[in-house]
Amino acid sequence: MPALQPAHWHAIDRSRLFPAAPSAHPPRILLLYGSVRPRSFSRLVTLEAERLLRALGADTRIFHANGLPLPDDAPDSHPKVAELREAVQWAEGMVWCSPERHGAMTAIMKAQIDWIPLALGAVRPTQGKTLAVMQVSGGSQSFNAVNQMRVLGRWMRMLTIPNQSSVAKAYQEFGDDDRMKPSAYYDRVADVMEELFKFTLLTRDVAPYLVDRYSERKESAEALERRVDLRRSV
Repeated sequence: MPALQPAHWHAIDRSRLFPAAPSAHPPRILLLYGSVRPRSFSRLVTLEAERLLRALGADTRIFHANGLPLPDDAPDSHPKVAELREAVQWAEGMVWCSPERHGAMTAIMKAQIDWIPLALGAVRPTQGKTLAVMQVSGGSQSFNAVNQMRVLGRWMRMLTIPNQSSVAKAYQEFGDDDRMKPSAYYDRVADVMEELFKFTLLTRDVAPYLVDRYSERKESAEALERRVDLRRSV
């Protein structure tokens, strides 16, 4: 294989895929939702998801986007931006839940994701973390928003779980107490949270190795070599 640089092409180290002493702390899950309406059904579904995750034993946080500026319309030091970025760094997995608006995720959902950088210094804050995607709709069931969020999850180098939830006619699925009624939609939300919890346990200790890439090892070595050559020429 003449195109391959053997120094950076490593055999799979199975010991790194199966840690001898797995982490014992509760999985840390951050939940984002894509609406700031007073009675937001994406927020209500997110609250149900958080209850399920906590029942499974997860440590959870919900980020509320009220007051978050538009991307690039404020410095990174803005308090809401700093709060979001700190929460993303804290998390080992995430839940994204957006309404579908005009056949897509909402601008509020996208703004939150856009404020999460691919890199913070030398750290990629989302790479290798698990992700579950959900959406709510005012009409018939659709999958436009979850499909878009899957694309974004891949772009953010996250491990998006296979299962997902799409709640149709969400206004019919909640009682006056803002709790989700028993239904197949509720069951699917439970399925998704259970799966996210399992995938997070399976991958969190080995995530850095799972996303370790030949191309990046090669690129890093070449960059180092250029820096060394530059110093030698001075």
